[in-house]
Amino acid sequence: MRLLTERDAESFSLREVARNTGVSATSVYRHFPDKDALMTALAREGLAQLGAAQLEAAEKAGGGLASFAATGRTYVRFALANPALFRLIFASPALDGEHYDACNEADPMTFLRRNAAAAGNASTDDPATAIRVTRAWSLVHGLAMLILDGQIRADDALIDQVISADIV
Repeated sequence: MRLLTERDAESFSLREVARNTGVSATSVYRHFPDKDALMTALAREGLAQLGAAQLEAAEKAGGGLASFAATGRTYVRFALANPALFRLIFASPALDGEHYDACNEADPMTFLRRNAAAAGNASTDDPATAIRVTRAWSLVHGLAMLILDGQIRADDALIDQVISADIV
């Protein structure tokens, strides 16, 4: 995880990970058979961190649309604070779309579906909820990527204005 704070996942090797953790190059293979396995484990950990941060934000916001918007703002701020990890989670094959855990309250996609349903006074399998999920995720992911790619300047006030309870 520390290496991901310094640069993107593609730029380091398992040997470098071993060297940085103080183990031999061959012993790292006892834990991860290859770099893809390590990247998947890191992406899963990052997803868990994102989910925990969103759950905390929702609880602090007190429910309803305020919580829905708070989780979106947290998503963008997580991306800005952890750009390489964020890209590993969402822009690499490390997690192939089957990484969501419907039984885990803190899973970001499960949490998004439940939040979207609650915000629309609907069930999680309502077609309107699916649209709300897609709209909300597109908004926060798009904003995060635009900022990460330097197309929009990072600005907390702008994040708050773009992701507000009145637009979800």
